[in-house]
Amino acid sequence: MARTKAAAKDSGVRILSDNRRAGHDYFLMDRYEAGMVLTGTEVKAARAGKVQLRDAYATIEKNEAWLINAHISEYSHGNIANHPPGRQRKLLLHREEIRKLQGKTQEKGLSLVPTKMYLKDGRIKCELALARGKKFHDKREAERARGAEAEAREAIRHHKTRG
Repeated sequence: MARTKAAAKDSGVRILSDNRRAGHDYFLMDRYEAGMVLTGTEVKAARAGKVQLRDAYATIEKNEAWLINAHISEYSHGNIANHPPGRQRKLLLHREEIRKLQGKTQEKGLSLVPTKMYLKDGRIKCELALARGKKFHDKREAERARGAEAEAREAIRHHKTRG
C-alpha cells in the first residue's frame, strides 16, 4: 500500500476508512484484499468517506465471507431506497482463500478483522487481517515500547541539534 498522498494518487488507491484500533487490540497477521457487494447509495456514501470500521468483523458462513457491523452512513441525497447503515455485506474472495480462512478461524481461534476500506481503480475494497486478540499486559508492553522508541528518537534529535 502507498504511504503518502502523492504515492496513493499515483497508484490509484484512496483510503476511505482506516481501523487503527485493530492494531491496538489485536496482533495482525496475514492480510487479504476482498471486494464487496454494495448498493448504489452505499458506494456513494463510502466515496464521501462516511464509513466506520471500529466494531466491524468478518465471518465465514456457508462458504461465503460476510462483513458485519461495518457502518456506512446513509447517503445524504438518497431517497426511500437508501440502504440500512449497519447491514451485513458480502465479501468477495477466492474459494481457496475462503476455505483457508474458515479453517484458521475455526481451529486456531483467530478472528477476521477489517483494517481498512479503500478505493482501488474505481472499486471499493476491504483489507482483512487474520488477528489474535491482545491481552491487557500485551497492550501495556506495546505502549511501553512505543514510549521508549519516542524517547530514543527525541534524544537523537536533541543530540543532533546540539552537536
